[in-house]
Amino acid sequence: MTLIRDGIPASPGIVIGPAYVLRWEPPRVPHVTVSADQMEHEIARFHDAREWARERLRSIQAQTAEKLGTVEAQIFEPQILMLDDPDLVEGTVSYIRENHLGAARAFELRMLEYQSDWSRSGHPMIMDRMNDLLDVQIRVTRRLLGIQDVELSFDRFEQPVILLARDLTPSITVQLDREWILGIGTDAGTRTSHSAILSRSLQLPAVVSLGDLSQNVHNDQQIILDGREGRVVVAPDQEEIDRYRERDFRIREWEQELVLLAHLQAVTPDDQHVVLRGNIDLPGEAAAVRAHGARGIGLYRTEFFVVGRSSPPDEEEQYRCYRDVTEVFPDDAVFIRTFDLGGDKFPAFLHMPPEENPFLGWRAIRVLLDLPELFRVQLRALLRSTAHGDVRIMVPLVNEIEEIQRTRELLDEEADRLRAEGIRFNPGYKLGAMIETPAAALTAHELARYCDFFSIGTNDLVQYTLAVDRGNARLAPRYNPFHPSVLRLLRMTADAGREAGIEVSVCGEIAANPLAVFLMLGLGITSFSVSASALPEIKKVIRSVPYSEARAAAAAAVLAPTPHEVVTILTRHFSQFLDLSLFSARWNLPAPG
Repeated sequence: MTLIRDGIPASPGIVIGPAYVLRWEPPRVPHVTVSADQMEHEIARFHDAREWARERLRSIQAQTAEKLGTVEAQIFEPQILMLDDPDLVEGTVSYIRENHLGAARAFELRMLEYQSDWSRSGHPMIMDRMNDLLDVQIRVTRRLLGIQDVELSFDRFEQPVILLARDLTPSITVQLDREWILGIGTDAGTRTSHSAILSRSLQLPAVVSLGDLSQNVHNDQQIILDGREGRVVVAPDQEEIDRYRERDFRIREWEQELVLLAHLQAVTPDDQHVVLRGNIDLPGEAAAVRAHGARGIGLYRTEFFVVGRSSPPDEEEQYRCYRDVTEVFPDDAVFIRTFDLGGDKFPAFLHMPPEENPFLGWRAIRVLLDLPELFRVQLRALLRSTAHGDVRIMVPLVNEIEEIQRTRELLDEEADRLRAEGIRFNPGYKLGAMIETPAAALTAHELARYCDFFSIGTNDLVQYTLAVDRGNARLAPRYNPFHPSVLRLLRMTADAGREAGIEVSVCGEIAANPLAVFLMLGLGITSFSVSASALPEIKKVIRSVPYSEARAAAAAAVLAPTPHEVVTILTRHFSQFLDLSLFSARWNLPAPG
């Protein structure tokens, strides 16, 4: 009997083959107590196991750097840092001393507490770290129990297989051999987990968050895995197999067409030019974004400088990274976002206090203005980078005009110091606000007088407008960027920017949604920024749908009373020009036609 499971698409591609279920889980730990004279020995064993795990992860990190590159290898840094986390280490040692537990049991209890705390968050970025935590837990526990480390060997199979597991850790994923592994399906996981990132780097089709699928499939059972749609079909009939083979053929044709678009202009059939930029997290990603056809960087996140570090980055380190990205785009704008700390990003050196509602608390520009010594260093580095290109300074979570005014005052003061020191910068730099709250959108006309540009952060804007945590899986259907209230805030922001003569761009996740781009184009927004992988598809949208049609569709959509009617209107107009089913990921859209 055929079983169909929908999960989250993590890496594109359609594969058909026999299943292999991998059991890669923490081993069962016996409850062992030790006498007082054995405690120091158990503590020493725990530290030895940590040291062994660190060396093992360093070795895998080096192999990853050689196989995939240094950026991918950095994925293992958080795990290595976890091994020295004071709460983890001291908590485990305390369990040994105070409860006379064996090292393995003490470590297991401490890890269970971590998992419990993090699970309550439910936020994707924190859930991503759960995957790293699992990697650390399995390696240290196996070492303490004397279980041999896993050496993966798939060449014992008679044919290549589709790997299913409860979850996959980064250190296992990077060891997968494409010759024997066709694709990956996991019960847990997120699209942004380190394992998912590695599966894309390895070009292995992957679907995550499939529930308990691995418990319901046996080895050698035939399955279809569609990493573009996020679906797994177990025991398909021949008609289903033929249908997916036909879909695979159509998508390969579509992808070949997208490759050819990289160096073509982003212009609609009726000659409306659009600026298409890229989103990046690391400086090394800028070249890939350019190769995919981006005209500049629309969102350069800078949190990688601070998250997971025990000391703040200095000016020179930041300046070099900002300069490196700017030099990749000598003729285009580079929008660099100042540190967006708080919420789910906690630099170790700040010792940020726990908050009841961290996403409504001390975060982003609020943190930076309260900690000017941290902010000034970043502003100096940003100012220095303006000497190398069109750098634009972007401030997150702006709610008040005073927040922009105070930032500009700090910039002016640092600019004066740079002049006095004879250090070059461009005095004509631009400062703008991210529109991420209803408060900012509703006051956009006033805010525009103090800004050189707006960039709409749609992820937070939708979350705060609808009072829905976007990371809460239970509320996922309620997180709807096509809600009429969101459309009205987008239109207000676009109108305010146009009337003030400043650029309005969109850098949030929905800029990679074909239907949302169609809508926002219709609202008069003509600058978008997306990840490198999404650039070709969004350029395809822009080059296929007439601007006049987008305007007509948006005019009708903003009058619709429900999200469903908004989507229905947009889909009806959009589907005259493109087949929505060919786009990567499922967007919870109605079938075209």
